[in-house]
Amino acid sequence: MNSVCGCVIYTPFFLKRNNIMPFFDTHTHLDYLHHDTGEPLAQLVDNAKQADVQKILIVAVKESDFKTIQNMTVLFPEHLYCGLGLHPLYIKEHQEHDLEILDAELSVRDQNCTAVAEIGLECAIPDLLADELWQKQQHFLESQLYLAKKYNLSVNLHSRKSHEQLFRFLKQANLPKCGVVHGFSGSYDQAKRFVDLGYKIGVGGTITYERANKTRQAIAKLPLEALVLETDTPDMPVFGFQGQPNRPERIVHTFEALCRLRSENAEVIKETAWQNSLTLFG
Repeated sequence: MNSVCGCVIYTPFFLKRNNIMPFFDTHTHLDYLHHDTGEPLAQLVDNAKQADVQKILIVAVKESDFKTIQNMTVLFPEHLYCGLGLHPLYIKEHQEHDLEILDAELSVRDQNCTAVAEIGLECAIPDLLADELWQKQQHFLESQLYLAKKYNLSVNLHSRKSHEQLFRFLKQANLPKCGVVHGFSGSYDQAKRFVDLGYKIGVGGTITYERANKTRQAIAKLPLEALVLETDTPDMPVFGFQGQPNRPERIVHTFEALCRLRSENAEVIKETAWQNSLTLFG
């Protein structure tokens, strides 16, 4: 256990004694953590590195995020990557012109812009399922899947109570690089359909809660080659840190929970997750 500027960084004992691959946090809103806490970006990156989180993907939710997160990656190009996209939770705010801006930004992206993200469908909020907004959600998803195909980029996908609908869009899009269904919370059968289509499953803090039995069972049964690790910083806190903003360094708690669920040893799990992540977003 180490302390960095008052933040406790926990390193599991089995990681200290083995020289194995580091972590790649494949889904964060690090820009929001930086803004909300006022902590310097350099400190946030250093805290993550202390826990062996060497690479972090920052995903956008609105057009106004694009420049911010691209500027962040420029400062730490060895550690930070970004995805540009328009999140379905903000579908009321998105304008058609935002898709044009996204297209333009992707056309001149640098090498650290490696995804169209965060995109997807939101079916848990009744207001966003009104006919006009539901049609708009589908239009924005379809348009962004087209851009991912156009620029040969992976996608990082939001799916809340929308697995069936999302699956149909992904199957039709037939992306060459596929991507990740982020923050997966569902059954094995739902996850397996995405995996069979070529997608990875984002393993986050949900599995640190014993009550999440359905998701924990799914993650235990899926092929290891289908899994990547994520935090969704500053959201989706891991067990024991409820009510606190999540952070990339807490990916180690999710990793520990994953190791308890899987039959493979820790070294294999960590290396496989790292290689899976690099393939998509590195």
